[in-house]
Order: sequence, then C-alpha cells, then structure tokens
Amino acid sequence: MKQKVSLGSRLFDFFNITFMIVLIIVMAYPMVYVFSASISNNALVASGAVLLWPKKITLIAYEQLIYNPDLWVSYWNTIRYTALHTVLTLIATSAMAYPLAKRWLPGRRVILLMAAFTLLFSGGMIPTFLIVQRLGLLDTIWAIVLPSLISTWYLFIMRTFFEGLPEELEDAAAIDGCGSMQILIRIVLPLSLPVMVTIGLFTAVNQWNSFFSALIYLNDRDMYPLQIMLRNILIAGTNVQGEGDLTHLETLKYAMIIIATLPILCVYPFIQKYFVQGTMIGGIKG
Repeated sequence: MKQKVSLGSRLFDFFNITFMIVLIIVMAYPMVYVFSASISNNALVASGAVLLWPKKITLIAYEQLIYNPDLWVSYWNTIRYTALHTVLTLIATSAMAYPLAKRWLPGRRVILLMAAFTLLFSGGMIPTFLIVQRLGLLDTIWAIVLPSLISTWYLFIMRTFFEGLPEELEDAAAIDGCGSMQILIRIVLPLSLPVMVTIGLFTAVNQWNSFFSALIYLNDRDMYPLQIMLRNILIAGTNVQGEGDLTHLETLKYAMIIIATLPILCVYPFIQKYFVQGTMIGGIKG
C-alpha cells in the first residue's frame, strides 16, 4: 500500500535537496576554478576572464613547477614531516589516552584537568620557540614534529572511544596472560581503527597544510616544506626560483595550489568509510 506523503514533508524534501545542491555548487566551484585557472592563459586569468572553464589551455605553469628541483625537495620534506608526525601522534596519543580511560589510574582526574587546561591556555609562541632553541632542535625535523605532537582534543576523543570498548575483552586477555601493553596493541588498537584513522587523517591534513612552524623554526631552504614554497608564490609575489619573474605568476599560483592539494584529495576516498564513524565518537559514549 502506497504511503501518502504530506505537503509539509514534500516541501521539506524540496528545500533540503535544493539547499544541498547549492551547497555542493558552492564547495565545488573554487576547486573547479582553481584547476581551470592553472591551465589557462596567464593574461586571461589575471584579467578575470576565466570564471569557470579554462581558456586558451596551456600547461606552462605545471612545466615550470615540475622541472624545478625545489618542488621535489619541498615535496619530500612535506611527506616525511607528515608521515612521521602522524605516526608519532597516533602512538603518543593512544599511549596516553588508554590509561586515562581507566578509572583505577592514580591521579587520573588531576591529569585530565591539567590536559583540559591546555585547551584554554598555552605557553605562547615565544616561550615555545625558546624551548625549541635551547633543545637544539632548530633546522631539524623534530622542531616541526615535537611541539604539536599531542592534541588535547584528539586525546579526549580517543579516551572516550577507549572507555566505550567492552571491558570483558580486556579481562579475557588479562586472564590469558597479556599485560597492559599487549592488551593495548593486540586488543584495543585493532578495535579502534575508526578513531585512529580519523585522528590520523586530521593530523596529516593539518601537518600537510602547516607552514607557520617551518617559517619560525627552519632557516635552511633545503628543509622547507611544500607550503613554504606555496606561500612564497601566493604572498611574496615571487616565482619558484625567487627571481621575481611575473610572466606566469597567476597560473603558477593556481598550479601550485593544485599540486599541494592533490595528495590529500587522493588519500581521502580510501579512508572515507572510517571517517563518518570516527567523527561521531566525541559526541556518543558507548
């Protein structure tokens, strides 16, 4: 029997679908425009003639970037910064979140309050820089990785997920002779794949797009990440060789944005199935 749909329900569906279509267009347009501008004639892009589709297609901006050695050096730096930071963040965050999820931990409440305090207050940029300098970490990969290794927000999300796991599984593993570290590695972490992947994605995206830490802590150009190169083109108004040639500056800007964004866009579809479940963890406690 066909169910009758009320007029109010139809109106709601109509406005909801219309809103979603408009939202998709608003979100997709900048990406389409950036790609079109990156392969269009520089003069047409600079004059504002390119609005959506490319005009007088040319790949000269990509050729200048691809054949520039600085691009590949900065690409490699960004990849290793992102990979190391993501792996160490997941290890350190899970190692801290797991014991904080146990009510028997001595001083648990004090530690949680101290961690929550850092959400509101921090040491500041200058004290952090002085610490990094005194530790001799300037112009090293550790200056990029260590200062932001643990995010308090991700720590609380992971702790909430661990609290929702059945304690019977851990009790059974303990009876079989597993220690706390073995339980964490063999039982807890395999069951925590959604939260691990989600936090790993957020961490990787933040690190991939980060340039401020490199701007402060790195003086060696061979250590610069991809985002510093992108910044030099977008803000400083110089080309990748730093010679101030503005012949293809506009298309270089958009081509560099595409090159810098492409890896993250390629990775996301493979972990999308974990993303929705992982983002719900902070609001729902099992």
